[in-house]
Amino acid sequence: MFGKNLHFLKLVIDIGNTRSKIALFKGKNLFARSDINMCSLNNVHKFVAEKEISATIISSVKKINPEILSILDYYRGVVLSKDLSIPINNHYKTPDTLGQDRLAALVGAYSLYPNKDIIVFDAGTCLTIDFLSKKGEYIGGRISPGIEIRYKSLNTFTDKLPLIQKEKTTPVIGNDTNSSIVSGVQGGILAEVKAIISEYRLQKPDAIAIATGGDCFFFEKELKNSIFANSNLVMIGLNEILDFNA
Repeated sequence: MFGKNLHFLKLVIDIGNTRSKIALFKGKNLFARSDINMCSLNNVHKFVAEKEISATIISSVKKINPEILSILDYYRGVVLSKDLSIPINNHYKTPDTLGQDRLAALVGAYSLYPNKDIIVFDAGTCLTIDFLSKKGEYIGGRISPGIEIRYKSLNTFTDKLPLIQKEKTTPVIGNDTNSSIVSGVQGGILAEVKAIISEYRLQKPDAIAIATGGDCFFFEKELKNSIFANSNLVMIGLNEILDFNA
C-alpha cells in the first residue's frame, strides 16, 4: 500500500493529549525524533526539512482537524484506524473505542519482544495498562489517572491542598502536607503498577513489563529491575504498522 523504497524515510506522528511526537524511520531504525507542542504542517516541514518521505502515518487521541488533514494531504499519509491491518490480534470487545496510541504501543512492544507475554504501561496524562499474550493476542487492559491528574485532582476538589509537582523521589511517609501528597500520589501509583506486575507474573512468570509515555523513566527508576522504559514504543509500533501495510 505504501511502498518499500528504503532510500526514503518514513514519517511517523503520534498526537497525544498534551504534546505530539514526530519521528523519521529508515527501515526499522529510528533516524530522528522531536517533541512538539503543536502538530502543524509548518512544524512538520521544519522537522522533515528537505528529506524525501516515502510513507506517513499519524496516530491521534484527538479528533482529526483541518491541520492534521493538511499534513496527511501533503505527505500522502494515513491515520491509524481499525481499517489498517496490524501484526497482532485485537480481542478488545469495543475496538472502535480503543486508543490508537495504546494499540501502536502494543505493536511496538511485540516487535521488540516477539513470543513473549507483555504488559505495557503507558504513563502519560492517563496510566493505561495493556496485556499482550505471547501469541500476539491483545487481551485487554486498564485505564486510571496519570500522575499529573492525581496531583491536580487533589488541588481541584479540595479547598486547602496545594498543587504539587512530581518529585524525583517518593517518600514512604510524608512529614508535612506537601511530602504527604507526594507520598500518596507517587507511592500510590507505584504500588498500583507494582501490584499489577506481581499479580500477572503469578500467571505468566516470564512476562515482560515495559513502560512508555512521558513518565516512563520515573517508573523505571523507582521500580528498578521490575520494568523496562522505552519512550519510543508508540513510534516503533507505528513504523511497524506502516511496514505491515506496505
